[in-house]
Amino acid sequence: MDKIYKTLPRYAFAPIIISLVLNMFVYFGSRIITKGLHHHNFSIFLDEMIPFVPAMMLVYVLAYVIWAVGFIVIGRENRKVCYQVMSSEQIAKLLCLICFLLIPSVMERPQITGTGFFEWLSRLIYCLDSPDNLFPSIHCLESWICFRGAMKCKKVGNTYKMVMFVAALLVFASTLLVKQHVFADVIGGIAVVEIGLFLSSKFNISRIYYALENKMEKYEK
Repeated sequence: MDKIYKTLPRYAFAPIIISLVLNMFVYFGSRIITKGLHHHNFSIFLDEMIPFVPAMMLVYVLAYVIWAVGFIVIGRENRKVCYQVMSSEQIAKLLCLICFLLIPSVMERPQITGTGFFEWLSRLIYCLDSPDNLFPSIHCLESWICFRGAMKCKKVGNTYKMVMFVAALLVFASTLLVKQHVFADVIGGIAVVEIGLFLSSKFNISRIYYALENKMEKYEK
């Protein structure tokens, strides 16, 4: 365990694990509730002008690596940053749940005809991920919170922060270019993060993790 704690401090485990569990509940659990309900298509004329670029599916998939790195960096910074950012992420995710339940969304995806690697990868992702629960985009949410969290970190330099910003923009572009999301979903993903950051700071939501940590320490004693 000591080796694990050198990569990610002990205090960071609870908020990150809770975020992962919440993500599964929000994304997959909401589908059970909204199955059979009317789903809205938020695409506009600009979405129709964007071409399908299979190669960008690689960026879409590698976003998971970006998030893993981002969360580890945030977790390693210190308790304050970790608890603030992760509580903001969780508020943003709960806002997604509200949107998924109240205004379930859907979109039309193109027919993939190519036989190359990226076309194969795109067909695989399409098969694994149905075109619903789109607004707001969780892909964009996670990428933006990793960038916003990076901006709060002092242990990393400006180069890392710029890389995370560019990475977020690339992920935004990938969601549109592989036809997994529309413009409204991208904007929504950014918006829920900013709202989450505001609410977490305004109401000091991160105090929940300090209380949880104290209870765990008393229990272990």
